[in-house]
Amino acid sequence: MTSAGRGPTSTSMNALTLAHYPGNVPDMPLAHSRLTAQGQISVPAEIRKKLGVGPGSVLEWDEKNDQIIVRKAGRHTLADVHEALFPDGSPKGKASASVKEGIRKYMRQKHARR
Repeated sequence: MTSAGRGPTSTSMNALTLAHYPGNVPDMPLAHSRLTAQGQISVPAEIRKKLGVGPGSVLEWDEKNDQIIVRKAGRHTLADVHEALFPDGSPKGKASASVKEGIRKYMRQKHARR
């Protein structure tokens, strides 16, 4: 309230705006689904539109950091592929001399006379 008691102050209006602005609520779910006795769910229309899925589409379920992620099958980012291939970080590079030596050794063994 203002000092005259006639309405909200600009500070309280900003707090009200921030409290109800959907962009600042990261934990708020996009939609809800109910699980049937057969273990099936319905994907809400707004989620189907965002994912671009329809009847017959395949969805992937993944667990990451204590969260379940649902995505359209086949939609992997380069970061997803890199993390799957190298879970402990990027591999250490090898010197070109050691790589060339490894190739020479392999070729000698492959083409050695027996």
